[in-house]
Amino acid sequence: LSPSRPVRPSVCGSVFSCLVRSEHAATATLPAAFSDLLPHFLVEPEDEFIVKNKPVTLTCRSTPATQIYFKCNGEWVHQDDHLIERTVDPATALPVMQVTIDITRQQVEKIFGLDEYWCQCVAWSTTGTQKSQKAYIRIAYLRKNFEEEPQGKEVALDQEVLLHCHPPEGVPQAEVEWQRNEDVIDPASDPNFFITADHNLVIKKARLADTGNYTCVAKNIVARRKSTSATVLVYVDGGWSEWSKWSACGADCSMWRSRDCTQPSPGTGGKECQGLDFQSLNCTSEQCPQTVSGAEDVALYVGMVAVALCLTLLLIVVVLVYRRKKEGLDADVADSSILTTGFQPMGIKPSKPENSHLLTIQPDLTTTTTSYQGSLRSRHDAAGKFSMTNGPLLDPLPNGSHTLHNGKLNPDPAEFVTRLSTQSYFKTLPRDVANTSYGTFNFLGGRLTIPNTGISLLIPPEAIPRGKIYEIYLTVQRKEDLRLPLAGCQTLLSPVVSCGPPGVVLSRPVILSMDHCFDACLDNWAVRLKKQSYEGAWEDVLLMGEELVSEPYYCQLETETCRLFSEQLGTFALVGESLHMGAAKRLRLVLFSDTYCSTLEYNIRVYCMDDTQDVFKEVMQMERQLGGRLIDEPHVLLFKDSYHNLRLSIHDMPQAHWRSKLLAGYQEIPFYHIWNGSQRYLHCTFTLERLSLSTCELTCQLCVWQVEGEGQSFSLDFNIAKDTRAVDSEFLLMDSNATALAGPSAFQIPYLIRQKICSSLDAPCPNGADWRMLAQRLKLERHMSFFASKASPTSVILDLWEAQHFHSGNINQLATVMADIGKQEAMIFLVSDGEC
Repeated sequence: LSPSRPVRPSVCGSVFSCLVRSEHAATATLPAAFSDLLPHFLVEPEDEFIVKNKPVTLTCRSTPATQIYFKCNGEWVHQDDHLIERTVDPATALPVMQVTIDITRQQVEKIFGLDEYWCQCVAWSTTGTQKSQKAYIRIAYLRKNFEEEPQGKEVALDQEVLLHCHPPEGVPQAEVEWQRNEDVIDPASDPNFFITADHNLVIKKARLADTGNYTCVAKNIVARRKSTSATVLVYVDGGWSEWSKWSACGADCSMWRSRDCTQPSPGTGGKECQGLDFQSLNCTSEQCPQTVSGAEDVALYVGMVAVALCLTLLLIVVVLVYRRKKEGLDADVADSSILTTGFQPMGIKPSKPENSHLLTIQPDLTTTTTSYQGSLRSRHDAAGKFSMTNGPLLDPLPNGSHTLHNGKLNPDPAEFVTRLSTQSYFKTLPRDVANTSYGTFNFLGGRLTIPNTGISLLIPPEAIPRGKIYEIYLTVQRKEDLRLPLAGCQTLLSPVVSCGPPGVVLSRPVILSMDHCFDACLDNWAVRLKKQSYEGAWEDVLLMGEELVSEPYYCQLETETCRLFSEQLGTFALVGESLHMGAAKRLRLVLFSDTYCSTLEYNIRVYCMDDTQDVFKEVMQMERQLGGRLIDEPHVLLFKDSYHNLRLSIHDMPQAHWRSKLLAGYQEIPFYHIWNGSQRYLHCTFTLERLSLSTCELTCQLCVWQVEGEGQSFSLDFNIAKDTRAVDSEFLLMDSNATALAGPSAFQIPYLIRQKICSSLDAPCPNGADWRMLAQRLKLERHMSFFASKASPTSVILDLWEAQHFHSGNINQLATVMADIGKQEAMIFLVSDGEC
């Protein structure tokens, strides 16, 4: 009797009684004392893997049992395929029955692909039946090709390294180990290594000894596979030694000191040190050698006598000429002619601001325009002069005078950048006129803007001391020009912006505005402001959210912008370190294609860039040079710190007219290429092929997503021949404002009105109707302690309002806020010209 055949109860009455009559049945008779017990399993079948062609054996053992049979995939296994063994448990005297069967590869392959192959055994006793757990039988394998192999890279000393590995598909799933130069890496013995749950290798801090060939090894019960080796080269950038002591004063009345690029010395391709390695300085007169000897004495004295004679003759000639001319001139005219040099006030009547119907006070600007010649210095203090070699100010503009006036500054930017880059400290500045602006400013302040970048510098009134005139620049640095040191989970969150010259004396903070690209949640991030020192090293100067009002820097964080109050000019950048995997950066996804297509191939480029305007502007400029065109509006994607790559794929193309030349199902950008933030222009290109030159309509779906994260999709439907959308379409907001504005035209609030607001609100009011209420109405109450630390809190609040609302500011709104505060002084917005 075969259990695979249906049993007829009308004949045998029960499966048990029917099997008892079969001489081949796996059946036993229980003693009467145990007839009321249900069987229970001592051994149940376990999951097995078939390796190559070797069958697997399943075992089932139960007590007390009269019979045991296997059922596989819902069908009874023939009784002849069972191997039966009967024993008695010496401890309980119960009968024990064990049954085994063999499963071959052919049996499993019959249903392979339709369902998983499983077996379970069923045990009977006189009381009833019991079923064992299911055992799944799978054919083991391990494919040859890795889904992702590690890539070689060059990294700085102490930088974190991430090597990716996605092992080949296999059953059972492959285990992964890493080797360096054929030696197995054991994170337990070397904690500098860490292997993630998805098999990637992390070198926490790269050491020189970590240079080598890294291999990912995958293995299971079938086979062992090795990836291609990835070479990791750890380089060392040179550091400066300490300066030596100043030398003794030499015969030329100068002394010197030096330092070496030896701490550490550059190695394995690292950069040489930047900056000066030798400095000289004139000695004081007391330090200069006073004695010479022999022929040198004679030569010195002869020279001194000759010079004295020449000077005496020249003085006599000058006196004679002066006396003769003076006899024919009026004494007053002669004296006044001497005053024609230096600064000369000039009157200019300014144009009225746009809101003149509301703000009719016009400041007296008769002294806001000043011509000057020579070096930049105080009007009243000639001793305050700085030279570029030892001080912060620029050399004089060549050949001519320059005018500082109320309004737009339109000098030659190329001439300025060329002159600036010749100075010793500024030789590293890029000669990028399109991304640099500069102007000349006095105590009335002004504003510098780099168009279409979101970067600006507000110089508030009184930030430059009265009597001083500064020539100030603002530029955005290209990221590849500056190797910003990033370690661990750190990432660049903003452009690298320089304003200067560094070292100028400011009476109050300027406000530097720049975009950032993180989710603006400080619970997810530790965001630091970094500043580059004179020698080129980067240092942390501020931890955002933990600002100290006593420090020279303070940040106002907005959704997409950071406003930096700074009492010093220099080079700045925001660097973030994620605190957990919920931290996210904003990526801007932008699609371009070829403007003209005369071949069968057609390219679509997908840029995945930091969501800041400066990078968007660079990509637009580059695509304009390539002849590209924008084919859809940009989308924003939140890219999380999850170590997962960014994938891009294209779908739903009409197969009768188009096909993709991409061999794989998708393209990937590695996680760290995006997270690091220092690589620009990251993009993937999809090359499509139309089957006929007459095909011009393209419809498809393009998807961009982070593995196990968020995604964005683009539905494209356009004519590749007729679509003439240019790169500088409506998606690039062209900034037509002047790059430099000096004086009152740079501000929404006229200077005199600003002074009256400050005098009205600075003094504390018992009911709180003072600067504190102004900060609350403008939603700036988080910075109360910072405002309170300033001599004029109202002035700092108005500075921030000017920085936020220069392009879209509504002066009526500010007037309404003043009225809400309940001060009668709000009527200053309505005074007439005569009252001023």
